[in-house]
Amino acid sequence: MTGFRRALTLIEVLIVVVVMGIIAAVVLPRIKSTSDDAKHSTLEHNMAVLRSQIELYYFAHNNQYPQIIDNDLPQLTNPTNVRGQIGPGGPEFPLGPYVVGELPPNPFDNSRKVSPVAQPGQKPAAPVGSLGGWQYDATTGNIWPNHGEYYR
Repeated sequence: MTGFRRALTLIEVLIVVVVMGIIAAVVLPRIKSTSDDAKHSTLEHNMAVLRSQIELYYFAHNNQYPQIIDNDLPQLTNPTNVRGQIGPGGPEFPLGPYVVGELPPNPFDNSRKVSPVAQPGQKPAAPVGSLGGWQYDATTGNIWPNHGEYYR
């Protein structure tokens, strides 16, 4: 006597596929939303860190803000003297670094580049250039994200 093998019918397979599709349609938007929330939280944290370190630099350097050099703020990541000159550290360059390693990235584009704001003294209304990363106002020490989603 030969045994019968039970197999799924076409209807059963279609039902399973439809149920999986419904589950995916419900779960995927929530995953994307969670990812965006994490990026926004990281962005706010990175901006707060940068702003506080820029203020520390300002007070230690006779009310002078760090300057953009080659799309970076190297005075924050290197030892400096009171005039803001970068050096090897030690007694001649006793200040800083204010940020260890590199500047934190903008989580929306993973860029650490720093671009000057279009109009110093005013909060930017849109991104500048194509570098992404951050917008920095060297006259006020303010820093903002440099990507379009932030300004929507």
